[in-house]
Amino acid sequence: MFYTLDILGTIAFAISGVLVAFHKRMDVFGILIIAFVTAVGGGTLRDLLIGNTPVSWMLDMNYTYAILASAVFAIIFRKKINYLRTSLFLFDTIGIGLYTVVGIEKGLNANLHPIICIALGTMTASFGGVIRDILCNEIPVIFRKEIYATACILGGLTYFVLIEFPIKTDFVFIISGLVVIISRLLAVKFKITLPNIYTKET
Repeated sequence: MFYTLDILGTIAFAISGVLVAFHKRMDVFGILIIAFVTAVGGGTLRDLLIGNTPVSWMLDMNYTYAILASAVFAIIFRKKINYLRTSLFLFDTIGIGLYTVVGIEKGLNANLHPIICIALGTMTASFGGVIRDILCNEIPVIFRKEIYATACILGGLTYFVLIEFPIKTDFVFIISGLVVIISRLLAVKFKITLPNIYTKET
């Protein structure tokens, strides 16, 4: 289940990267680069921080194959994706839900404190998108008012609450990931944002 979630998160983020690159009218090489950094950026930073080198995607070619296949799929069927913004949002949201759980599990395997594991999960989920947005000359979503990293933290807290109960690990993964996804979906639907500390004068 853990490996499956990791691959699914890679696919979701790769497609979200392709959609952003389309919006920026990049060439095929640019599209592939953005897809790749979006998919593995957060996981690469995570592995470097916990000393897990070479990083995971370098040891398993399935990640590269998944990214390339996802990019080709999105390129071929780009005309079928009628609502670019909606599609980007959905794939990005699925990606952060899956990667949050993956990052937390990696932290636990490294014997880190639960708080650090949640931070690691949030970083894994968020930083691929941060790199993508910076390369595409956009303000990263995580730095705006939108509920993004907060959803990852909620999913992380859910994970550590659930493992205290006799629940199968696979269900803990799924439920925690769904909490992230649903939290972000509800926040966007009902326009829930973090408070803005700036006044008109500033």
